[in-house]
Amino acid sequence: MFSKDEIIVAYTLEKCKSCNMERKRKFKKGDYLFTETSKCDSCDGIMQIEKIFGEIIEKS
Repeated sequence: MFSKDEIIVAYTLEKCKSCNMERKRKFKKGDYLFTETSKCDSCDGIMQIEKIFGEIIEKS
């Protein structure tokens, strides 16, 4: 299932409740779903964590 040649990097997806803009960033300790995180850069709405996921990066 997992290979020694793969690294999994965790990411957090934030979404604005007003304009639906999405922003992907690296996961930080303390992130959990549906937490309000910051103001939206686009419309000054409130950003909320919608998804926490991992992406596989293969070693060369």
